[in-house]
Amino acid sequence: MAKKILKAYEALYPVPVVLVTCTDLNGTPNIITIAWAGVVCSSPAAVSISIRPSRYSHGLIKQAGEFAVNIPNERHLFETDYCGTVSGRDVDKFKQTGFSAVSASSIKAPLIKECPVNLECRVKDIIKLGAHDMFIADVLAVNVDQDALNASGSFDHSRVSPIVYNQGQYWSLNKKIGDYGFSKSAK
Repeated sequence: MAKKILKAYEALYPVPVVLVTCTDLNGTPNIITIAWAGVVCSSPAAVSISIRPSRYSHGLIKQAGEFAVNIPNERHLFETDYCGTVSGRDVDKFKQTGFSAVSASSIKAPLIKECPVNLECRVKDIIKLGAHDMFIADVLAVNVDQDALNASGSFDHSRVSPIVYNQGQYWSLNKKIGDYGFSKSAK
């Protein structure tokens, strides 16, 4: 089939939807919905989030040097979308969504109790990219709900139904279709 060349855009989809929590210098928490997030290193564990400099959370994270990545599920899609449509400069997103802020073990930024997985992160580097700045951070701790673990103690996505962003739409992600390396064992 012939291919059509399109104007360059961020066509790598789907991408995870995460709720990033941070605090101001007084300890007041904020939440921002991020779809530009990903793993950048496995050892040491590191992730990245990309935020426009004009966003309220950008300044908070830059000042504090830390944040938490909270992985929401389908049940909290409305609240997740809401946190990406209003500014923490004007709205207390924890109050408006009903999310519960709980203490982290390694950082001052809170975790969102209702999210089944929370990553505590410390900023390692900030790279100016253009419209967004990328915050690269070491993962200091991972918090997982007990009921999101399988019998072997590993995170089971099917138990929490994480969501992804797919070119302006949210999609469910809860069905396993294979394991890494299965193609080698099938031969």
